[in-house]
Amino acid sequence: MILSIDTATEQASVCLSKDGEVINTLINDYQKDHAGWVQVAINSLLQKEGVTLQQLEAVAVTAGPGSYTGLRVGMATAKGLCFALQIPLITINTLQAMAYGAITQWRSKTESIQSPLGYCPMIDARRMEVFTAVYNEDLQEIVNPKAMILDELSFKEELNNLSLVCFGNGSNKWRNVSRYPNVLFIDEKIDIAKSLAKLASGLYLTQNFANLAYAEPVYLKEFYSYIKK
Repeated sequence: MILSIDTATEQASVCLSKDGEVINTLINDYQKDHAGWVQVAINSLLQKEGVTLQQLEAVAVTAGPGSYTGLRVGMATAKGLCFALQIPLITINTLQAMAYGAITQWRSKTESIQSPLGYCPMIDARRMEVFTAVYNEDLQEIVNPKAMILDELSFKEELNNLSLVCFGNGSNKWRNVSRYPNVLFIDEKIDIAKSLAKLASGLYLTQNFANLAYAEPVYLKEFYSYIKK
């Protein structure tokens, strides 16, 4: 069994899965409470399913990008469990997990689009900036994960060759300025827990594990602290 932890965005989740199938998931929608919630949620989830910590075979975590504090909480929790239990750590890019969910959840919404598709997750990074990337339907990167300040010409080159499916809590920023006809915005939330379960299972089978001593969150930009005067 694999325990998956996601505290990268406004909605956190802990998920227990086996062979890529979700057994149960707990979700927290209050971002400021992720740090206090995650350990309690893990204990509650295991207790509900009658599973002990010693039965876990690995821990998977969204490594970023996302909330600076949230990423640190998730990574520290995952690494602590792996160190204590002597089990592998699996790290998964948040944007990749979102794209995987979009590809698998929304086939019926996108099957009528004739041109090649790019899946473009967007995580709010304040003002007009987002963390984003573009993936094809095989989850290969077309645009590498980056922090991007959006304007009406964003993704101009990519949109010459494909249509974009945009989603995530930062996508409305671009919806308000984009004028491209071949962009589809979808507001439905991604089931990140299910995505993590599937991706983590594949990485576990291929033994694609993170270095437990050196694994760190992927921030993509520096953290700025704003102090009120």
